[in-house]
Amino acid sequence: MEKQSEDQKNIAYQVNATLCENIKAIKTAYISAGRFILATNILDEKSFSNDNIISEYKAQQSCERGFGFLKDPLFFADSIFLKSPERIEAMAMILGLCLLVYTLAQRQIRKALSASESTIKNQLGKSVNNPTMRWIFQRFQSIHLVKFDNQISILNLTSEREYILSFLPENCYYYYKC
Repeated sequence: MEKQSEDQKNIAYQVNATLCENIKAIKTAYISAGRFILATNILDEKSFSNDNIISEYKAQQSCERGFGFLKDPLFFADSIFLKSPERIEAMAMILGLCLLVYTLAQRQIRKALSASESTIKNQLGKSVNNPTMRWIFQRFQSIHLVKFDNQISILNLTSEREYILSFLPENCYYYYKC
């Protein structure tokens, strides 16, 4: 290995810069930062302004997470077309009720798992006590009801699925009994 000569110098660089706001770029980014759909049947903006509606909505963090299923490509929400305001209100009501059932079922299974100090394996095979209802629904996708010669049978009701059913109310298990 050669020794460095004393003639060699260390070279260093220093950057001096001045920052300034690009107001036009900031406004453009601010405007395109996000979009919210405000759906209400309160038409008097003086009693409940758009700003009030969005503030209330943002204050409900679980509501935003719950409606994430609408943004999911598997839900096909972009293919729904409704002409009249009444039908839009009806669809919003149905979706709200579906979200309520979904949330209550998820709460039920999580409470039951915590109470019994039990777990369910998630998508990665890790044992968790807070599974999403979406994962639970996916676990039950391949169960089939078969009717043949006046006999009814359930296919693919594995012990894992029966275990999951044990954390839901008895009336849920009723649908899988023959």
